[in-house]
Amino acid sequence: MTTTFAADRRSPNQARRVMLLTGASRGIGHATVKVFSAAGWRVITVSRHPFPEECPWEAGPEDHIQADLSNAEDTLRAIEEIRQRLEPEGGRLDALVNNAGISPKGPGGSRLGTIQTQLDDWKWVFQVNFFSSIMLARGLIEELQRTRGAVLNVTSIAGSRVHPFAGAAYATSKAALMALTREMAHDFGPLGIRVNALSPGEIDTSILSPGTEKIVEEQIPLRRLGKPAEVAKAIYFLCSDASSYVNGAEIHVNGGQHV
Repeated sequence: MTTTFAADRRSPNQARRVMLLTGASRGIGHATVKVFSAAGWRVITVSRHPFPEECPWEAGPEDHIQADLSNAEDTLRAIEEIRQRLEPEGGRLDALVNNAGISPKGPGGSRLGTIQTQLDDWKWVFQVNFFSSIMLARGLIEELQRTRGAVLNVTSIAGSRVHPFAGAAYATSKAALMALTREMAHDFGPLGIRVNALSPGEIDTSILSPGTEKIVEEQIPLRRLGKPAEVAKAIYFLCSDASSYVNGAEIHVNGGQHV
């Protein structure tokens, strides 16, 4: 499916808007790149993988940074590289989207609960899903302040309930990320930087677990999976001027599953 989005309205002298996205190689991240690129934004991506050749945006190879967000030192290195990449744009950043997330599984893809999850896995998950988000936002705060930009943290419906497939470390990291969003909205707001969260439900991506169809039938009022493009468009809204007075919110994109 081709995703289209109206181009940003800006004056001829206004610089092109810039978005930084983590976890861009598949699913929601991949769809988000397409939506922002179609709207005329420059998109800088961060992933532990090299740039995927099948991705559709022209500047992809030049605007991709390979970094391991599970490693704090490599995250700090990536922040410095990002700042250098932003210098030609006047050292400005309009939006930071913290979308990277990991959820380790047990044998056969089984859910890892609080008892089964090893301490190293807790640390690994929280570094990627939680700590990297605040590290990037703090490290790029000056660039975000120059544009009165936006930070968007991608949480999950698993952060507010025990999910049959999402592990305990993933779920608690996403709950912590929502709490972090609230705290950041309070602290970054006086600098003109809005901070919000977006909480997807069951989205039709390659990481869906067997049995998801039962959740769709029993828990989702719309009786269907969400599409990555539907999440991406909501992310775009929260990063654009259309949401200029939205701060500290968590928007549910789950077909009503949260009710």
